[in-house]
Order: sequence, then C-alpha cells, then structure tokens
Amino acid sequence: MKKTILLLSACWMMQAHAQQAPIPYHNTIAVDAGDSPDEIIRKAAHVVPTANQYAALRNEFIAFIHVGPNTFTRMEWGNGKEDPAIFDLKTLNTDQWCAAMKAAGMKMVIITVKHHDGFVLWQSRYTKHGIMSTGFRNGKGDVLRDLSASLKKYGLKLGIYLSPADLYQIENPEGLYGNLSKYTKRTIPRAVPGRPFANKTKFQFEVDDYNEYFLNQLFELLTEYGPVHEVWFDGAHPKTKGGQQYNYAAWKQLIHTLAPKAVIFGKEDIRWCGNESGRTRAEEWNVIPYTANPNTASHFPDLEADSLGQRSKLLSAKYLHYQQAETNTSIREGWFYRDDTRQKVRSTDDVFDIYERSVGGNSTFLLNIPPNREGRFSPADSIVLYETGRRIRETYGSSLFKSAKGPQAVLDNNPGTALQLKGKSGDFEITTPKPVTINRIVLQEAIQTRSERVEKHAVDAWIGGEWKEIAHSANIGYKRILRFPDVTASRFRVRIIESRLAPAISTISAHYYRSRPPQLAISQSADGMVTIAPLQPEFNWKPHGENATQNLSANFDIRYTTDGSAPNAQSRKYEGPFRMTAGEVKAISVQHQETSGVASQTIGLAKNAWKLVNASSERNTRPATAAFDANPKTFWQSGDGGAHSITIDLGTTHDLKGFAYTPQTLHAEGMMAKGRILVSADGQTWQPSETFEFGNLINDPTTRYHYFKNSVKTRFVKIEATETAAGSASVAIAEIGFFE
Repeated sequence: MKKTILLLSACWMMQAHAQQAPIPYHNTIAVDAGDSPDEIIRKAAHVVPTANQYAALRNEFIAFIHVGPNTFTRMEWGNGKEDPAIFDLKTLNTDQWCAAMKAAGMKMVIITVKHHDGFVLWQSRYTKHGIMSTGFRNGKGDVLRDLSASLKKYGLKLGIYLSPADLYQIENPEGLYGNLSKYTKRTIPRAVPGRPFANKTKFQFEVDDYNEYFLNQLFELLTEYGPVHEVWFDGAHPKTKGGQQYNYAAWKQLIHTLAPKAVIFGKEDIRWCGNESGRTRAEEWNVIPYTANPNTASHFPDLEADSLGQRSKLLSAKYLHYQQAETNTSIREGWFYRDDTRQKVRSTDDVFDIYERSVGGNSTFLLNIPPNREGRFSPADSIVLYETGRRIRETYGSSLFKSAKGPQAVLDNNPGTALQLKGKSGDFEITTPKPVTINRIVLQEAIQTRSERVEKHAVDAWIGGEWKEIAHSANIGYKRILRFPDVTASRFRVRIIESRLAPAISTISAHYYRSRPPQLAISQSADGMVTIAPLQPEFNWKPHGENATQNLSANFDIRYTTDGSAPNAQSRKYEGPFRMTAGEVKAISVQHQETSGVASQTIGLAKNAWKLVNASSERNTRPATAAFDANPKTFWQSGDGGAHSITIDLGTTHDLKGFAYTPQTLHAEGMMAKGRILVSADGQTWQPSETFEFGNLINDPTTRYHYFKNSVKTRFVKIEATETAAGSASVAIAEIGFFE
C-alpha cells in the first residue's frame, strides 16, 4: 500500500513538474489533448508576434487607396466587362496624396492595384485589361510607379492590394479564372519577350493557369516597385467559376522570398476586424484560438464575433496564434470616389475617435481615402486628414510624464525595456514634479518578449488625500489608450488587477486632449420631449454606433433658452429631456470658458396623437407613419408616378403657424422641392392654404421651414408634392412637423 501511495505521489509530482516546464515564446503554440485550462492560458501567455507583425503594429495608422474604373462609373464593384477606356484619368498627383497622408500621421499606404473587376493600375506584362489600354499618358501611365516614387519622397511604406477574385478573367471568353486548366509545373515569372526582369529569382510551382497568372503579377509587384511591407488579400468573391482554387502555399512562398518584411493580410499574419465601419471591440485580443495550424492552413475565415481571445474562447483551441486586427473603414461613404455633393465625408471628430479606439485598442487603423477623377484627394478629405494629424501630434506628441519619477523601464519610452511584475497582479506609482492636468493615459505591454497578459487594469490619481480611480479597462496588449475627464494631480497609480501570467509593462505616458465644446443638436420625441445632445454628423455608410463628438467632448455644460433669446454661460443648464408645447429652443455647449455655436430648433406639436388618414401611392416597404415618428433616419417614400400626398389627423384642432420638412438623405430621390398645403376641419372638405418651395435640397438636405402668411386653424392637414428636386417620380419624407 505504501509503495502504491509513493508511486502515485511521484507520478503527481512529475506531472505537476511537467506542467510547469518552461514554454518557449513562439508565434504559434499547439494545445495538447491533456492540457488543463491553466496550462492553456499559460501557453497563451507565451504567444508573441513575429518581427514583421510587430513592425506592422508600430505603423499604427495606415492608408488605403481605392481607385480604378469604379471611380468613373461610380460603382462600388465593377463587373469585369468595363471597357478600359472608362478609366479616363487625365491628371495624377500622388505627391498630394502622400503629403496629406504624411500630415495625418500615417506610416504606410496600401493601394488596390487590382480590384475585383480585374483592371490593373500598373504596366503588367500579363494582361491588357488595365491602364496600358487607357488614354492615360497615351497608355504608358503607371499609377503604382508614381505612387512608389512619392512614397519614397515622403518616407512612407508601400502595401499592395491584389484581389484574388477577378471578374475580367471570369467573364472574358479567354479568361484564365476557372478555365479547368491542368496543374503542371511552371516557372515563375514566365518570360515575356522584350520585358526582362532585373530580379533573376526563379520559382517552380505546380499550378493551373489562373494561379500562374496571379503569381506572375505578384512577382512584378514585389520586385519592380520598391520594398513591399504588406500584401492585402480580400476574401470577397462577387462571382466564381469552374471550381477555381487558390494555391496559397505558392503565393506565400513567393511573398516570403521576394518581400521578406511583408505581412500578409487575410491570412496568418493580419486579420480583418470583422466590420468596415470603424467599430472596435471592447477587448481586442491578438492571441486567438485556431482549430488547425494557421502556419500551414490555406483557408482563414472572417472572425466577426464580439469576443475572440478571452479565456473562455482559448480553452477550445487546438492552436494558439498571434494574429493582429486591422480596423479598416473609409473616410467617404464607400470605398471608391463618387462625387463631392452627395457622398459624405467623415468628420475629423469621427476619424480621431476611431484612431483612439483602434490604435488605442490593440489594433491598426486602416483608413481608406479614394482619389477623385482628377487624380487628387478632394479638399474635404484632405482637410480631415490634416486636422486629424494635427490633433494626434498635439495630443500624443509628448508625454506629460516626461519628467516624472517612477519605474524607469516604463518611463524611458523604450519598447525594449519593461517592468516585469512578480505576480499576476500588482501596482506601481508615477509622481510628477508638480500637478499636471491629463485626460489620456497610454499603456503598452512588452508583447514582443512577454506576450499580452493583462486582463484587467485601472489607473488612480491621488486627489484630496486619497486614491480615486480615474479609468479602468480590460486588456492592454500592444497599446491601450484610456480616456477620461480632466484630472489634475501629481501622483498616479497603475493597478494590474488580473493577468494570465506575470505581465511586463513596457510604456506609460500621460497626455491631454484639448476637447472643443461640441456643436449641438436639438430634437423632439413623438410625445413632445425635447433633447439636447452633441451633434452627430450624418454619415450614411456602415454605422459603427459610436457618438464620436460625445466620446471626445468631456466636462462640458449645455446651456439653453426657450424664449428666443441668445443663450450664454449663465443660461439655464440642461439636465435632461424636458417638455414644452411650442416655441424655439436655442442652446450652446460651454467648456473652459469656450462656447460652441448656437443650435436652434423650433419645437412643434407632439406627434404621439397623430394618425395617418391617407398616403397616396405608398410603398409598402416604407410606411407613411415614418414621416412623423420623430426619427429622421426612417422615411416614407411614395410609389412612382401620379399625385403624391400624405394626410395627417393631428388629433385636435390647432392654430398652425407653419411646418417643417426633413428630406431623406440616403439618396437624392424624392426630395420635395415644391408643393401645397390643404387643411380641413373634418377630413372631408378641403381648403387650399399655402404653397411652398425648398431650394438646393440635394446639396443641402437639412430640415426646411415654411411659415404661413396667416395662422391656420385646423385638425387635418394634407401635404401634396408638385415637384421633386431631382425630377424623380416618387416623393420621400423623413420627417414632418407642425408648430403653433
């Protein structure tokens, strides 16, 4: 019996020792069948980025460029059947692009040299469906060559987007995509008479026609345009043919050989964040679980779940792998340029807010800026880029902890040094020579040597003789930006509350963002309640759900009046929604003795008692009640042709002095330019009251007001549209309001 007990004890000790054996740091670590949950988490704490991944993380803010036939057709996706002559570029100024991107603080530019339509922007040897078949510089132009030269001039890195999908190669009778060609041994690059390569590297791959075509083009791109630091593979497939498969193993070998410093997006190096809107996860872990070895896999599914790398997700892994996220979105409504009137541009607040949430949330920010048909960035886009860069430099150009005392390893701004905590929790203090006012803290872990380990942390300030928590969050990883209201203190404490293993904190810095008192918007609910809030600029493309202006504007007051007088810092303070029957609300925001512009709104009748009586030619998909649901994002749109009117029962008789019309802004269709108002006491007998006209709706689709010459006593109101702004056959109404 004693021997049995001793033997079991020895086995247990050997097992415990084995579980605590040193784990080498690696980009990918396999999970063994017998690993306990604790051992899996310990392994996760040893997964680190490659040198290329870490360099890509340090780029932080990078650019996307989408330009091609879609720029001229105003389509988001082409069909591959376009005549190359559609690409009617007359001028090109890539220096202007690079100056704006450099000013924004971007480090790298990824250009779509071939989108899904198959049109190429460089002088390829292997196709005529591209810039060589256009009038641009008599067919000799090369957008990529121009951009490559400009990037070198401005000190920016080059990335290449080459779409695996290729509609031209699908739709063309002689196309190579899915042509059922045999896999045979082929030499890459294929020799083309009169077009030799300076780079004499040769590859032998067993591939079909389309994979050979793709590899030949990759060879051109990676050898003739300067060092390439990222190759971007889009997973979108508008159409497939012939069961075409991609030989990613061959692509990967070619890239690693010819561009040894490049990361590959869409494969094992970098993953899509899961949306195109600029939405970020509260916890963006880059150590994530895989069911197959990502280093040998060919298929990488999109990872769109809100939770990817938390403990509970790791426990089902077969492999633990470092794969960072890129938060990609566009500065415009769409990836390609359409116009400067209806295609809205993100505000500087929005871009800066995404920057702080993405770069400061353990990911890279990839912002698309599509050049216009003159080969330049449009003025509105450039203004946002320059202003965003100015804010980044003003806020993060230097640390307010520069002269502070504390652990030198976190204050020396050296990513190669780190404060290694002894356990899974702990704290450290930072003391400044005199009080500083801050509203941003930046923390970084030493991920290249100790992985990402922190799961929960907080920052305190010594205020009024005690520690007060000013910010908290979950993981840190490469970088965490903590945002909080202004705090003035000279002692600060960082508390690491939970970790996967003893963490190593590489950097801490403190900053101050000079927020501006936000512009305001005044709205009225259907039941008459009035709300005043920071204005959220309209942007109708893939909403991310964040109020950027509110995120950036802390410690401001809202002051307002209801008697028509101009508000000031002593006016009534807005505490929450309030009710008023009629009149005009004017409001300002106040911050640090600075005030915003005045927002004003005429308050109309409460709409909760209104009823729809009639809506002619109504489209079933858009109910007419959307015209008075107090939600400007929903709208009613009539059918095409005929007279278009909407009739509303106000519930009781009112003395109306005018009405407000908000056009829908999803597109230009149906904006009500002219019309007439009819009124009725009983809904049966109608009297014409007023005619109205609203100009310049397409360029300025804001709420319009029409004031009656004389007040009208009525219960029923009919609005008939007699003309639309764009001459469309339907009429659209986002919101109707009446006021006394």
